[in-house]
Amino acid sequence: MAQNMRTAIAIAAHPDDIELMMAGTLLALKSIGYEIHYLNLASGNVGSVEQDGDTTKRMRLEEAQQAASILGAHFHEPFCDDLEIFYNEKNLRRLAGIIREVKPSIVLTHSPSDYMEDHMNTCRLSVTAAFSRGMPNFKTSPPFPSGNYDCTVYHALPHTLKDQLRNPIIPGAFVNTTSVHATKMEALRSHQSQQSWLDVSQKLNSYLQTMEDISLRVGLMSGKFLHAEGWRRHLHVGFCAADADPLKELGDDYSINAAYERNL
Repeated sequence: MAQNMRTAIAIAAHPDDIELMMAGTLLALKSIGYEIHYLNLASGNVGSVEQDGDTTKRMRLEEAQQAASILGAHFHEPFCDDLEIFYNEKNLRRLAGIIREVKPSIVLTHSPSDYMEDHMNTCRLSVTAAFSRGMPNFKTSPPFPSGNYDCTVYHALPHTLKDQLRNPIIPGAFVNTTSVHATKMEALRSHQSQQSWLDVSQKLNSYLQTMEDISLRVGLMSGKFLHAEGWRRHLHVGFCAADADPLKELGDDYSINAAYERNL
């Protein structure tokens, strides 16, 4: 496969998911010259107990746009509503169109196993959309030409660091986010409407403190970094060369769990 320009896209389910688990890696990639892109599939419309759906959707769109601006990322608008991220033809063609437009060499997305279906369906859609990038007979919406290039997919940790059956998820690699942690926190702070919602719906009394705690816990798991994000690399077949691992470009800020890799 021909090597594509250095472009990375984070694809998550809801506004604030990227900031919680992926934004530090996006910022690290940006610091070494990557063009970065930001996409939440869902509008966030049900994420309030105080506003109606349309009001909430407008509010969360503005917050996500502000967060993407803080990160210095190209913003892509959502095309689903909350709890309606289904693995279906319509959503797949839309997401595949964005993949073909952006031509990412790195896709960052959710864990295949997570605490809610929106996250897992976003993961499935992202993987298939990336897989179909070089298939001219699969038509996207809107239409974009296919392209066969290396595209490495990485899965973030679930928000709880466990799958839906409470089993711990162990990352295969870590990205040091200590130097960009303040910017990651600033971007997350844009999602102010989430404070009361996450408190009521998921007992997270401070979404900012939740991100801080996760970041420190993953840093501790790395055995090397203060703040970190954890990643698992998707199987290469249909995506890239067997040894493709472009996060290695981060140098000393990228650490592979050697014991984990030996077990693959």
